[in-house]
Amino acid sequence: MVLLSRIYTRAGDQGKTSLGTGERVKKSDPRIDMIGSIDELNAALGVAMLYLEEKEAQQIAEIQNDLFDVGADLCMPLSEETQSALRISSEHIIKLEQAIDLLNKTLEPLTSFVLPGGSTASAYIHLARTICRRVERVLCTTMDIMPHNPCVNQYINRLSDYLFVLARFLNDEGKSDVLWVPGKNLS
Repeated sequence: MVLLSRIYTRAGDQGKTSLGTGERVKKSDPRIDMIGSIDELNAALGVAMLYLEEKEAQQIAEIQNDLFDVGADLCMPLSEETQSALRISSEHIIKLEQAIDLLNKTLEPLTSFVLPGGSTASAYIHLARTICRRVERVLCTTMDIMPHNPCVNQYINRLSDYLFVLARFLNDEGKSDVLWVPGKNLS
């Protein structure tokens, strides 16, 4: 249970913050960068939700909650003492894969790359997708120096796929996708 009775604590004024174990680390620590990038992704999804219909907004709300679980997972370093910590599991990944398959059934196969855009909802989901890809790069960059739950990487990879398919779905089931035309503007 989280209890936030005071928002400012002054504990971070010297450039440090706490992991879930209580360990104090610099705010420039790669783990904090990972968690902050996930927070940014979550905020982008919050903006996108303003433009979604109820069914899609509900799915994104569930993903937002899962992203807090991802942050909780990452703030608890893997060790014997943290085995009982909240962890992302294969169930999270399977749920995203099922959502991808369901949406993808309604879409025609692509014949070109898709440019981010189309409807407002799709454009915001594309923005969230690109942030998700950056989260994935940060995770991959740090996994060798700070081992973490491999399901986190899989979840984030699947989430970017889901966001791509959702963005296409929001463009009139792909009919309003903006397609890349190679060399279109060359003379």
